[in-house]
Order: sequence, then structure tokens, then C-alpha cells
Amino acid sequence: MPVEAEAREDVPAAGKSSLTVLLLASTLGVMGGATLAPVVEVIRQALDVGGTAVGLVLTAHSLAIALVSPLVGRATDRFGPRLPLALGLVVYGLGGGVGMVIDSYPVLFASRLVLGAGAAAVFTCSTAALLGLYRGGKRDQVMGWRTTATTAGGFLYPLLAGALGNHSWHAPFAIYLVGLPLGVATLLALPGDTPAQTDDRNAKGPGGGAVRLLRERPLVLGLCGLWVATTGLMMVLALSLPRRLDELGIHDTLVVALYSTVLSSGAAGLVGLAYAKLTARLDHALLMRIAAGSWTAALVVFAAAEHWAVLTLVPVLTGIGSGIAMPTLTVLVDRAVPAEQRGTATSLQATALFGGQFASPLIFGPLIDTTSTSAAALAAAAGTAGILLALFRLRVPPPGRQPLGGTRRGRGGGDGSGRWRTGGGTPGRPVSEGGAPLRRQRPLFPVLFAAGGRGSADSFLR
Repeated sequence: MPVEAEAREDVPAAGKSSLTVLLLASTLGVMGGATLAPVVEVIRQALDVGGTAVGLVLTAHSLAIALVSPLVGRATDRFGPRLPLALGLVVYGLGGGVGMVIDSYPVLFASRLVLGAGAAAVFTCSTAALLGLYRGGKRDQVMGWRTTATTAGGFLYPLLAGALGNHSWHAPFAIYLVGLPLGVATLLALPGDTPAQTDDRNAKGPGGGAVRLLRERPLVLGLCGLWVATTGLMMVLALSLPRRLDELGIHDTLVVALYSTVLSSGAAGLVGLAYAKLTARLDHALLMRIAAGSWTAALVVFAAAEHWAVLTLVPVLTGIGSGIAMPTLTVLVDRAVPAEQRGTATSLQATALFGGQFASPLIFGPLIDTTSTSAAALAAAAGTAGILLALFRLRVPPPGRQPLGGTRRGRGGGDGSGRWRTGGGTPGRPVSEGGAPLRRQRPLFPVLFAAGGRGSADSFLR
């Protein structure tokens, strides 16, 4: 089938029940830390810990996600996403909900690691399932919906947590229990087929784990590097905004929730709804420049603002950038690998995303404690500005070039039967639309930062 024809196929591969469950699971994607953001200052005072320690309460689950995700990815590639997702949702609900009865910082930290193990499965399996069940323009649309669902969770759960936090800092942990009924719904709604049961079960693809994938697909390494850098830098706002609001005399946790996550999630959600239209008009390189520019502006405004009204711009700009970057990087990583390695590739995104979140308070927490929130924001702004400048080095790609691992769009999606589709593309060297082999592409970061680089990642980012 011609590439253009395949790219225009918008045939959904699953029913509404499967899509509904997967989008509901996606609402939990940012819930791990965002739910506690409105009460993080209350927790710090109640447990009598420093800024770095309480920052780890927000990001401890990220460490577990970063470590466990590659194992979840291998399991997803082997067994399909249904069972790992259901189990992950149960672990998520129990690991998060137990915080309702914890009064010790070490025990709370340990429970956040358990939460992270479940979240690793939720993030990896829900993403892999959506990518496997849809293709072409429908995939772009569904990934936009996923961003909206994720940010809706970032809107509703922190808002509810802020309201509950006015009664007790323990109360917001009850929200995590939503994972339990979702785990049951996953078993009932998602297709039961595994990759070995699909029509492509006899197709042989490249084996090996995450290390081999990164070695053979250097573009995946570069894109994961972007995940690490951007999430690590933007976590500065999650760490600093509650403290800045406290300095400005705003102590109501519901208002803190409005600032910290609700405005950002609302902006990102609107972008997600329009994402399919954006990709129809703008290439991926331009979209990533817009995202990096929005993040840089948000950090600069935060560093300079002296009034609560000006600070409202910060979460809005952050949400615009995140709403663009989340589906863009997810789709690009998936396009860089054959479908039979989708679970592993998705797990690497989780490792990069949440690894950056975990490292952020370790790097910026001491900086905030010894200097100020403004200084940390300016340091982060320098980093996002560097990413923006690097992205401007990308040139408009020539027509007909294809990314490593298959066709430009439509590779490795659902087949219209409601079953997981694997083997979406012949492993090996990439080919152009005319069938001619292309040279192996170099890692994204050297391409972006090397002086006078040729921009061999351009065709991939288009």
C-alpha cells in the first residue's frame, strides 16, 4: 500500500469501551505527583522536612517508574498490554491510597516507590495499547485525546486534592484508589489478544532489550534525551510555584491547586484537542520549537513576576508547551522503531520522562534553598532556551525521506480487527518511498548541537 494511502487510513482498531478505559487510565499519567502538589507545603510542615525532602515525595514514584519501565516494556512486547496494565492499575491504587494512614516520612517515601511501580505499567501499557490500536490520522487524533485526558487528570485530581487538603493532608491520597476499579475495567474492556496471537505472530523482528534498542536506534536515544532535559527543567516550576505563592501570601491549598496544575492542564488539554489539526499544518520540528519557546517564556515570567496575577501566565504557557511536546515526542519515538518493539520503546520514554522528574529536585532543590526560586527558574530558562536554539538548527527536510524503522506514518498501527498489531514494518535498514535504502541516521542530540551539522534528524522530525 502506498505511504500516502496508508497515512490517510483513519480506521479505529477497537471499540469505544477500549478507548474509554485507555483514556481513563491516561488521566493517571500525571497524577502521581500532581495530586500532592497543592498540599506539598502542608506535608513539608507536618513532617518537618526540608524542601529537597518534600520534593522527593512528589518525585519518588518517578524513580521507580524509571527503573521498572524497561521490565514492563519487555512484558508488554511479549504478552501484550492488557494484563500488565490491569495489574499496574491495582498496584497503583494500593500504593497511592495507603498514604491516607502514613505519618512517617520514610514510610511515605517507600509507598511512593510502590506507587511508581504501578505507574510504570499504567504509562507504558496504556500508551503502547493506543499506539497499537490506531494508525494514520486517527492515531494523531487519539494521541491528542490522550494528551487531553492526561491533562484533564492534571486538572481534576489536583483540584479535588486541594479541596480535600483543607481538611487533612492525608485525605488527597484517597484519590489514588481510582486505580482499583480501572484495573477491573481493563480486564473486561480491552482485547484479549497478545502479540503472539496476531496475524503477524510469525514475523521475526529485532530482539533484545532496551540497551540494544538504544544502540541500534540512536534517534530513540536522542528523543529520550529531550524527554529527560525538558521534564527535569520544567519540574522547577512544580517545586517553586507553591513556595512562591506562599511568599505572596496565598496559603489556601485549593488556590495553589488552581495555579500549580489546573491552568496548565486546561491549556494542555485544549492543545490536545486541536493536535490532529496542528500536525496537518505544521511539521514536528516547528511544533517542538513552539513548545520550547513556551517553556522558556514561562520560566522567565516566573522569575520576574512579583504579583499573583502575572503568575497566571506561567501555568498557561507551560501547558501549551506540554500539550504540544507530549504527543509529538510519543509519536516520534514510536515511528523510530518496528511495532514489535513498541512496548520497550514506550518504556524508555517513561524512564526518560520520570527519570528527569526525579533528578530535578536533587539538582534544583539545593539551588532553591541556597538562592531563590527566581534563580532556579532562570537557570532552567537557560536550559530550555538552549533546546530552543538547537531546534532552530533543523532544516526543512527534502520530500520522500523516511524515518528509521518504517514508513513516515501509519506503520505498526491497528489492523481494524480489534487485535494488537505487531511486525509493522520490515526490520532492518530504512527505505524511501521509492524503496531505495537510506543511510543510517545519527543520534538526535549530536545533530542538534554539533556546529555545522547536516541535520540528518530533519526527516524524522517532519
